[in-house]
Amino acid sequence: MLRFSTAGESHGESLVALLSGLPAGLEIDLEFIDRELWRRQQGFGRGGRMHIEQDRAHILSGVRHGRTIGSPIAVQIENRDWKNWAEALPVGPGDPERHKAVASPRPGHADLAGALKYNFPDARYVLERASARESTARVAAGAFAKLLLRSLGIEIASHVIRVGGAELGREAAWEEIAALRQRGEVVLNCVDAEAEARMKAEVDQVLRTGDSIGGVFEVVIHGLPPGIGSYANWDERLDGLLAWTVMSLQAVKAVEIGRGVTAAQSLGSEVHDAIGYRTEEDSRAPTRFLRERNNAGGVEGGVSNGEDVVVRGYLKPISTLRRPLASVSFATREPTKAAYERSDVCVVPAAGVAAEAMVAFTAAKMVLEKFGGDSAGELKRNYDGYLEQIHRY
Repeated sequence: MLRFSTAGESHGESLVALLSGLPAGLEIDLEFIDRELWRRQQGFGRGGRMHIEQDRAHILSGVRHGRTIGSPIAVQIENRDWKNWAEALPVGPGDPERHKAVASPRPGHADLAGALKYNFPDARYVLERASARESTARVAAGAFAKLLLRSLGIEIASHVIRVGGAELGREAAWEEIAALRQRGEVVLNCVDAEAEARMKAEVDQVLRTGDSIGGVFEVVIHGLPPGIGSYANWDERLDGLLAWTVMSLQAVKAVEIGRGVTAAQSLGSEVHDAIGYRTEEDSRAPTRFLRERNNAGGVEGGVSNGEDVVVRGYLKPISTLRRPLASVSFATREPTKAAYERSDVCVVPAAGVAAEAMVAFTAAKMVLEKFGGDSAGELKRNYDGYLEQIHRY
């Protein structure tokens, strides 16, 4: 079974991703993994931390001679900022005088709830693990899942459709979204230059006022065949699993599959995607059945239907503000301002990359559960056989 876990703190020595269940013989492109980590660091509105870090994947196990060997894969990503925190966050007892307390909880962050849960006197250790820095390790693990899916002709990409009040306002073609991955510079990862300029203006405004801003990203799975997921059991539904994994990302407060939000206020005749059939063979299409639109977001009844799977994540503004909100001192219980540490202002593009990783992992897990295979060759044979079956349908 494909699974992964992460370890590490925001200002600790390093982050670690542990991934198991990948078949043996999968070719691993380290440059691709590092490029994914680079993409996560980009975007207008990122904080000073991204000028310090230069995220690179150091593979410790599970890959030899450029291919997976079927054993667990351990990946380490160094925190270059660790040198500034080594005395404040030592593994051993260290000097308590050098501890850097988070003395008042930030509204919207895990600070207060985490301190209460674990009986901490301040929120330092909560911040260290709850921080979105943890998503770096997810992106590394997700890159392996993407390489698995890519070997089967399945691709994943994301783009930003809203920042604050500035919205893309139109559908984006897969080719536009996929092209964003090759950009040498990432501003706000929007397919439309005019819309991106309006989004940038929104970020500029909050930069001037000391606030933060959220938005909406969209992740697309392209080339996923019909039949992934199940309607038979509640915990096997593709849409449910995608919603869960994307919602697990820091600051994501809502998830939408296809046009789920607007569908709730529409008539059935306006929402459901009429079905057609092509009599001629098209090897590029996952099935001969076709749709003129994709309001369902590629999932019906918890099962992929052959259209692009479309997942949107709604990201709240970052909780750390340069003009802090009201809070309470952990030590005195008296009113004060919320703690402030160096932080981002807008992370919607980066969140989209992290969501790609989670979507890729979910899709790869379900593909492996359906087609099996202890080696990449066995998986490919099983997968190709299934494609032949549905093309004949």
